[in-house]
Amino acid sequence: MSEEELLVDEGPGRTGGRRCIASRESKPREAMVRFVVDPAGKVVPDIDARAAGRGVWLSAQRSAISLAVAKGLFARAARQRVQVPPDLADLVETMLVRRCLDLLGLARRAGQVIAGFDQVADGLRQGTVAVLLGARDGAADGRRKLRALAAGLPLVELFDRRELGGALGRDEAVHVGIAPGGLARRLLAEVARLEGFRAAGGGRETVDAVVGTEDSI
Repeated sequence: MSEEELLVDEGPGRTGGRRCIASRESKPREAMVRFVVDPAGKVVPDIDARAAGRGVWLSAQRSAISLAVAKGLFARAARQRVQVPPDLADLVETMLVRRCLDLLGLARRAGQVIAGFDQVADGLRQGTVAVLLGARDGAADGRRKLRALAAGLPLVELFDRRELGGALGRDEAVHVGIAPGGLARRLLAEVARLEGFRAAGGGRETVDAVVGTEDSI
């Protein structure tokens, strides 16, 4: 089997890790993004990793996609001519943002979300918040105060106030807390991928917290 064939999967049913076509490193599929080539020869992100056909994988990082585009790695791995959208990394970011916000909306409908400074502060004190989200364009003082109460908890500052508000059925939201459970874990997994495309307003707390506390959420 050739090296190119090792970088391609035969369909979405396979389990286990994947090998990035840019770095050649093997990683868990949760830390990567799958791409497929559609019938017209266009490279399409398969964020859910469910599309039929042979797929190629990249680390969930903007730099990995840029390298793959610059070196023609999609065509090499797929062993055919392909069309690569010039805004492919931006498209992946948009899709990951939508996926995260959809999960936040699901958590709201399940009664697992609280919003507002006072409500989130109370939840943090009572231990009913597992994940803290702060709007990256929110007031720094309010975010700092809640960070102090959320010591050791995952902190997500990748979204602005309108994005958070839209997911919660309101115009804006700055401070959001999510209760422990499966939806919180799923959101953190997607946030970890998104952070490779969108800089966090508060630094690197998100990924560090996901790695350090995921088992307890």
